[in-house]
Parts: sequence; structure tokens; C-alpha cells
Amino acid sequence: LRFAPSPTGSLHVGGARTALYSYLAAKKANGKFVLRIEDTDLARSTKESEDSMIKDLRWLGLDWDEGPYCGGPAGNYRQSERGDDYVKIAKKLVELGWAYPCFCTEDELEAKRTAAEASGSAVAYDG
Repeated sequence: LRFAPSPTGSLHVGGARTALYSYLAAKKANGKFVLRIEDTDLARSTKESEDSMIKDLRWLGLDWDEGPYCGGPAGNYRQSERGDDYVKIAKKLVELGWAYPCFCTEDELEAKRTAAEASGSAVAYDG
């Protein structure tokens, strides 16, 4: 099972509970407890927050089987390091005809988002 905190502040009690449940479920099923850092919020993610969360998880006695600082077969364990993998997969989906690229400009997408929010509609891609 995977626990994927976002390093945008301290580990809070809800995150600690989720990590504990995931850890216990993985151990009960003879599985692995995997830690992946969801650091895609570049404006708020910090190394200090990640270090604090790692310290807190270790203080709780939650040692992960795969993840940052120990590796494993499913790395990279920071979301920000997986971009190349996602680009390869997206290109393959387009090649197979299972996905298609969006040709909207950022301005067009922002205008659609603003219009949907102003009308109270769900923001959704219409292309």
C-alpha cells in the first residue's frame, strides 16, 4: 500500500492516521508499505517539510519498504521525478489512438475555466 503525503507543511494527525492504517494493512497482507512524496505543488513544497514528515513517520515507527532514502523497484519516489515516465506513457497512448493531444492555448483554457466558475458549472474539458 502507498502513502503519498504532500510536503507543504508538517505531517498532521489525519496524515499520520492514514500512514498508520496503510502500514498496518500492508503488513497484515504480507505486502509492502510504499512512501511516495507528492511534491508537485512547486510553490508550497519544501525540502524542510519533506524532512519533517520523514522524521515524524520514523518517530511513529513507520518504516517503509520502498520509497525515498531506501529505493525499490517502483522508483522514482518523488512525484516531481516521474515526469519523463508520464510523457513516455502519454505519447504511447496517443500512438495507440487511446488519447489525443489538446491544442487549446493556455488563454483559451483559462477563459473556459473562468466562464465555468462564473456560471457555477463544473470546470471540465470540452474538447
